[in-house]
Amino acid sequence: MPPTRRALLGTLGAAALATVAAAPAPGHRPAAPAPGSRRAAPAQGHAPGTPVPLRLPAPTGPWPVGTVALHLVDDSRPDPLLPAKPYRELMAGLWYPAQPGAGHPTAPWLPPAAAADWDAHSVPALGVPAGAADWRGIRTHARTGAPVARRAGRLPVVLFSSGDGGSRALGTTLVEELASRGHLVVALDSTYEAEQVEFPGGRVERALPLPDDLTPQVIAALLAGHCRARLADARFVLGALDRLARGDRPDTGTDPLPDGLAEAADPARTGVLGQSLGGSVAAQLAHDEPRVRAAADLDGALLGPVADSGLAKPFLLMASGTKTLRTEPSWASCWAASTGPRHALRLRNAAHGSYTDLQVLLPQLVHRLPVPDAAGLIGTVDPRRSLAAQRTAVTAFFSRYLTGRPTGFLDRPGDDWPELEVLR
Repeated sequence: MPPTRRALLGTLGAAALATVAAAPAPGHRPAAPAPGSRRAAPAQGHAPGTPVPLRLPAPTGPWPVGTVALHLVDDSRPDPLLPAKPYRELMAGLWYPAQPGAGHPTAPWLPPAAAADWDAHSVPALGVPAGAADWRGIRTHARTGAPVARRAGRLPVVLFSSGDGGSRALGTTLVEELASRGHLVVALDSTYEAEQVEFPGGRVERALPLPDDLTPQVIAALLAGHCRARLADARFVLGALDRLARGDRPDTGTDPLPDGLAEAADPARTGVLGQSLGGSVAAQLAHDEPRVRAAADLDGALLGPVADSGLAKPFLLMASGTKTLRTEPSWASCWAASTGPRHALRLRNAAHGSYTDLQVLLPQLVHRLPVPDAAGLIGTVDPRRSLAAQRTAVTAFFSRYLTGRPTGFLDRPGDDWPELEVLR
C-alpha cells in the first residue's frame, strides 16, 4: 500500500485492522482498499470547473468558539517515529469558549499547505478527484486568537485524538461542539503518522511511507508503535497544560496566547476523546494516567493492557454498523474487566468514517460527482442526525463526568433518538 493510502488506513479502517492485529483471521483483508479496488479508483464523470464548495455545520452550544494553533517541541526525547530527529515536534489546536465580538477571522478547516496536500495525496484515496472540491475553502466556526470567555470560568479539558493517519481536522465538528459548551479542547496531530501536518511558515511534514507488505503482523506492529508515540505525546501535552495552569506559557515560538487562555484550563478535570486508533489511545491514557478522569472511544478497537484489564474510570464507547460488545474481542474483554461507569451506544446504519467530518462533507459531494462506495465510508445514516446524535452523546458524557451535570441520556436516549441503540 503506497503512502497515499495512510489516510484511509486510519480514518476508515483502523478499528478493523486493530481487531485483525489482536486476533488474525485467515483470509481477512484490511478495511483500507487495495490499489485497483473499486473504492480506490478515481470518480468519473465530474466535469472540470469550479470546485464544489463544502461547509461544516455550526456548533449548537451557547458560547462562540475561539481557536489557536500551537507549535510544541518536546526536546526531552527523540522523535519516536523518526529516531534520527533528536526531539519531538507537534502541532496542536486549542478550541475554547470565546468572547463574542468581531475582529478575529474564522480559522480554516485545514491550513493552506496542508489542504493542498490533502487534496493531492489523500482525497483520491476516497474516490474524489484532486481539485474536485474546495477543501481549502472550508471554514470552521471558530475565531482565530479570540479572547477566552471570562464568564465561562475554569474550563474542563478534553484531549482529542484522530484515527491512525488522520489529521486532527477530521474531528472538528465534535471539537467545536465541545468548545461551544464550555470545554477547552486540545486536538493533537501525530507528526510523521498523520498524512500531513502543517507547521508555521507553511512547512508540511508528511507521513512516513508504509511498508509494501501490510500483513496483519506488520499492521499490529505499526499500530502499537503509533499508539506508544501518541501516549507519550499526550503525556507531554498534559504536562504543558499543567504548566499553563500555573502561569507558565509553553515555548511555542508562535504568536502570544489569546487573552485569558493561560488561566482558563482546569487540568483537574481532564477527559480524552478519540476516533478509531485515537479511541484506543484515549482508553489506554485513562487507564495509565491519574490526570485523566474519563475516556470516550468512537469505534476504535482497543490495543494495549486496557483491553484486558479494563477501566476503573468512566468510559463511553460508540460503535458503528453491526458491531456489539461481543463481536469486537477487545471490547468484550475490556467491558468484562472494567469497574468504572460504562456506557455503550451504537449508531445504526453508520460506518467507521461516520465518526469523522467525512460524515458531513462527503454527502455534499455525492450529488455533484460520483463518490465510489460512499455508503461504505460513512454508512447510510442521515448525516445531520448522525452528527446530532454524536454531539449529544459526547457532550452528555463529558458534562456528566467532568462537570458533574447529571443526565440519563447515555443509558436511555429515548424515542427521540431512534438512531442510537444502547449496547449491554
